[in-house]
Amino acid sequence: MSRNLLCLMVFTLFITSCNNPLKEYVNQEEDYQIIPKPRSLQVLKGRFEIDGNTAIKAEQRLQNEANYLAKLLYIASGKKVKLNTKGNIHLKIDASLVHQEEYILSVEYDKISITGKTPKGVFYGIQSLRQLLPAKAETSNDIKELTIPATLIKDAPMYAYRGMHLDVARHFFSVDFVKRYIDILALHKINTFHWHLTEDQGWRIAIKKYPKLTTIGAWRNGTIVGHYPGKSNDNKRYGGFYTQEQVKEIIAYAAKNHITVIPEIELPGHSSAAIAAYPFLSCFPDERSKVPENMMSEASKKAQENNQPKIVQESWGVYDDVYCAGKEQTFTFLENVLEEVMALFPSKYIHIGGDECPKGNWERSPGCQKKIKELGLSNEHELQSYFIKRIEKFVNSKGKNIIGWDEILEGGLAPNATVMSWRGNAGGIAAAKAQHQVIMAPNSHCYFDHYQSKDTQNEPLAIGGYLPVKKVYGFSPIPPELEKSKQKYILGGQANLWTEYIDSEKKAEYMLLPRLTALSEALWCPNETKNWSDFKSRLRHFRLRYDALGLNYAKHVFKDTTQAK
Repeated sequence: MSRNLLCLMVFTLFITSCNNPLKEYVNQEEDYQIIPKPRSLQVLKGRFEIDGNTAIKAEQRLQNEANYLAKLLYIASGKKVKLNTKGNIHLKIDASLVHQEEYILSVEYDKISITGKTPKGVFYGIQSLRQLLPAKAETSNDIKELTIPATLIKDAPMYAYRGMHLDVARHFFSVDFVKRYIDILALHKINTFHWHLTEDQGWRIAIKKYPKLTTIGAWRNGTIVGHYPGKSNDNKRYGGFYTQEQVKEIIAYAAKNHITVIPEIELPGHSSAAIAAYPFLSCFPDERSKVPENMMSEASKKAQENNQPKIVQESWGVYDDVYCAGKEQTFTFLENVLEEVMALFPSKYIHIGGDECPKGNWERSPGCQKKIKELGLSNEHELQSYFIKRIEKFVNSKGKNIIGWDEILEGGLAPNATVMSWRGNAGGIAAAKAQHQVIMAPNSHCYFDHYQSKDTQNEPLAIGGYLPVKKVYGFSPIPPELEKSKQKYILGGQANLWTEYIDSEKKAEYMLLPRLTALSEALWCPNETKNWSDFKSRLRHFRLRYDALGLNYAKHVFKDTTQAK
């Protein structure tokens, strides 16, 4: 190549770069409306354009993330983004980063790099990049000039456990909706999906050794109408369940979104559906199930008259008929169930419930009283502790650990249990002081089945309570009264979506959003960096993303001046 030709090429490149309007484009603060707010974000000059030359370079272990990003960009631009070794978007791992979920996102006018300590960190960098695109990019591929503002973001979450729960037992939700739910969690950088699969009102996971759990336990003959205890019974058969193949499908889908799925198999209480399928699990198999205020369906009344005393519950609340702690058959059953569940779920945790277990049947059961005497226990609370500890020992033998609601503290805490504190902070504080790991989910801030407005007459029916977005945003998993040396036991927090009064997918979305968006920032950001006014401003932009995705969400926070301050 001649010297003159080389000089001409260099000059041409120089002129081209100088004349590139995207290089010197001056971005505004409103171009960076990311939730949860990154720890460090620089507003820089320049914009990166997604065009026919855009390509992604990624090492083999980041192929899932590369494919995810390519799909996002295709949806946004209508242009297929190639995966090759010369891409101008580079996904990479940097083992020197400190936090497992840390990422660095660098956007310049001519290149983008997303670096993480792990693939999960890279995935969260992609989620932040996604939010730098216009909201309509979520579903539109007709944006003529799709550009991303230049920035340098360095970010990592405050808490390792950031969870969201879904109760599919009171009301059943389709596989497609569960995947959509997981998509929503991924957008918010939530890393754990707590799947509440069994209840008094329905058993939702197929267990091969006990087929009646789904042929009988997954279906109730009716549901109360209106608020508990109900005005009537609708007499409509209701139910559904997930096959083991569907469970595997959902777990795999969540894994691609870097979300761990934790199953919950309730015990020893909230077990009416299992008892209806296998009455021997009750202390009193021949006693009839009761429904409050006699709001039982006609089909269940007839079944009881025909010598089928146990029913899948048709009303909400807490029931005396629980797993019998005085029978070895009960533990054989639960171990067999848990063995199948643990084989399906890669999670190191299995949630075993442990909440709201009435002791009335145990008090009058000869078998339970005999067990108390044999073990030298003081009372039924210690019998429950024995129950939980025995289950924990079995779960631990399979290489997994249990999580339980804070009632598992009563009568003595199982040695390796993690406590999920829902009745305020007290249980979590007690567990942390006892050097047990804790997940905070207080009903005061984290129960998304509560009303979002004080004007309940104009709201869909809910269980009660009032939980606006602003209060969720104010949630901090670490209670201020917990001594500093014990704060390390608080893994993070979680919100719960109980579905007694949530009977449709649209309503589930309505109760979830925008409270989940507030929760995501509460669990990602240190307390000292949180600012309600700033969040509220970014939420107005984020709302456009809900609209683009076709999500049904509550709009109170956008109208209520008391939440706007």
